[in-house]
Amino acid sequence: MKIQLATKITINTIVINLILSLFKLFAGLYAHSNAMISDAVHSASDVFSSFVVLIGIHFSHKESDRNHPYGHERFECVAAIVLAVILAITGCTIGIKSIAPQTEIITPGIMALSAAAMSILVKEAMYWYTRYYAVKLDSGALMADAWHHRSDALSSIGALIGVAGTRLGYPLCDAIASFIICLFILKAAFDIFKDAIDKMIDKSCDEYTEQLIKEVILSHPEVLSIDFFQTRLFANKIYIDLEISVDSNLTFKQAHECSETIHNAIETQFPKVKHIMIHVNPSE
Repeated sequence: MKIQLATKITINTIVINLILSLFKLFAGLYAHSNAMISDAVHSASDVFSSFVVLIGIHFSHKESDRNHPYGHERFECVAAIVLAVILAITGCTIGIKSIAPQTEIITPGIMALSAAAMSILVKEAMYWYTRYYAVKLDSGALMADAWHHRSDALSSIGALIGVAGTRLGYPLCDAIASFIICLFILKAAFDIFKDAIDKMIDKSCDEYTEQLIKEVILSHPEVLSIDFFQTRLFANKIYIDLEISVDSNLTFKQAHECSETIHNAIETQFPKVKHIMIHVNPSE
């Protein structure tokens, strides 16, 4: 059910991006606005990136097999990294174009203003739409795609300022706006890339989450202390290695029941936890 919903969300954004990018390209060419043409290129890159997200989501939901006993969740991280690279290339291309000397300065038409304003509204709506389902489905790839939409909305704000400035008699505003768009895109690319890499290299959970998990463990009456506690992020899932001390007079069955209770309590209260390895030590 999760993969079907994520696929539906992504296909919806692909269709909207295709329509929006063609409209902005037409407006940029018709109204003679480099900033709007750059913005159209950015929207077009969203279409390709959404296909990358689709592929990543599809493979990440494959069942565990002999060669991949821990599952395939990291495919979402791979998709996010590819998306970050696409964003970075797009940003650099727009940045280089913005600083290239212009032989002729043309005042953008009013249509460019309308296209920029429409793009801001549509892309911001797409950001919240995709973000909502990214949080609901706990999907890193969808969240990266949401931020791609947000960066496009920000770039459209830059395009709007550039077009308006040029029409008011400040021709450099169009080039400056394109360069600002470049910076926004590169910032989004860096954030997406960093988040994906953190999930690829088994980074630990944040301290607040770890503290909450420890409180659940120590709330069990048989647990005397936590001897070892370690977490790691596997894509958007959490794995825990844990050692606890219990009364040495407990029977093997009682100690086992204690560890099972803790195991179930953590997985119930923390849905992101996929696996827990618990070792029980006898307290001296």
